[in-house]
Amino acid sequence: MANADLVILGGGSGGYACALRASELGMSVILIDKDKLGGTCLHRGCIPTKALLHAAEVADSAKESGAFGVRATFEGIDMPKVNEYRDGVVGRLYKGLQGLVKSRNVTFVEGSGRLVAPDTVEVNGERYTGTTVVLATGSYSRSLPGLEISGRIMTSDQALNLDYVPKSVVVLGGGVIGVEFASVWKSFGADVTIVEALPNLVPNEDIACSKALERAFRKRGIAFSLGVRFASATQDDAGVHVTLEDGKQFDAELLLVAVGRGPNTADMGFEEQGVAMERGWVLVDERLRTNVPGVFAVGDITPGLQLAHRGFSQGIFVAEELGGLNPVVIADVNIPRVTYCEPEVASVGLTEAQAREVHGNNVAVYEYNLGGNGKSQILATTGFIKLVQVTDGPVVGIHMVGSRIGEQIGEAQLIVNWEAHPDDVATLVHAHPTQNEAMGEAHLALAGKPLHAHA
Repeated sequence: MANADLVILGGGSGGYACALRASELGMSVILIDKDKLGGTCLHRGCIPTKALLHAAEVADSAKESGAFGVRATFEGIDMPKVNEYRDGVVGRLYKGLQGLVKSRNVTFVEGSGRLVAPDTVEVNGERYTGTTVVLATGSYSRSLPGLEISGRIMTSDQALNLDYVPKSVVVLGGGVIGVEFASVWKSFGADVTIVEALPNLVPNEDIACSKALERAFRKRGIAFSLGVRFASATQDDAGVHVTLEDGKQFDAELLLVAVGRGPNTADMGFEEQGVAMERGWVLVDERLRTNVPGVFAVGDITPGLQLAHRGFSQGIFVAEELGGLNPVVIADVNIPRVTYCEPEVASVGLTEAQAREVHGNNVAVYEYNLGGNGKSQILATTGFIKLVQVTDGPVVGIHMVGSRIGEQIGEAQLIVNWEAHPDDVATLVHAHPTQNEAMGEAHLALAGKPLHAHA
């Protein structure tokens, strides 16, 4: 039996961040994962999908080059070459992460782990005991009851490994995963239809962002059905046939099931050791402690936002909590969110509707249109930055739509998390010409002194 100060079950964003920070703080660490170090984010999620999205951006640039006076031709997509590029990105990051873990003297154990005591994880018959155990086993691609993933019906896991561009796709789910894959496939030349049971695409975003994305997708020729639930799907040699509850049917070559991700907690011994759970989620308090002393949980297995950077931050938080540093609690509402379709959607803080639920009519809202931003005109993008403010108080939400607008989320999260007032941001100098200027202009306007905008 091996012993350490900290045993971490799961080597994804939350697990490895916890391991690296704990090691920095002088703890001995054993990190366990049944798969490759880096987890879903690095190997089957964030990184490979964003590589595909960049390839899609390059394809769009080639197709639209004439508008910029550049003579180029678009001959098509070489998916094996795209996948080679994607795998190269993943491989370099994976190699770097392996080196980091090794350099910090973290013991990495490969194999399926099971919690066999509150302080012990068993892997391949070997037991690893820690003063503290951190559960960080991540998530899996969900389906719907009765909808089997096989053949032409797939999740993002299978879609990432396609070596061809489908002629047509139905995407079941208009959340982050669904709209990102829809965006990629449209750029690659596929006919795409999104089916979303809720009334809007990206339904967790501010309604203004949802409406803007819907307009942009219509302009791009991405079709979507909103507000009607999925009923059934069948497949045959001709393709997939999707039926909605209102009887409408869609036919396509493939069906992508993008209805969210579930907590990867089944058959891992958590419940047997008394860890409080609800529908598979591990319940934690604000300091990420489970109800079992000495057992913490981070990332996608805890209720809340399923984002790699949330898990990453929570992993660091737990390490610093164990190190006696009393870190600041991470509130989900103030974690930045980016959807990397074209155009991008980025947000942090309260939506306008949420702010009005909390503050009633004591809310001020301003939208700065990117039409007044020089760099956005250069990039030929449309969109906006929307600010949500408590009247005469801090900015509590920032919501953005536009090409590459996700790059502005860094300042946005500082503004919201540091409870800045519009006047505080209006005095800052924003470089010209950048899209970042739009952030400054929006705050100038909300502070009562609009320049490149009408009052």
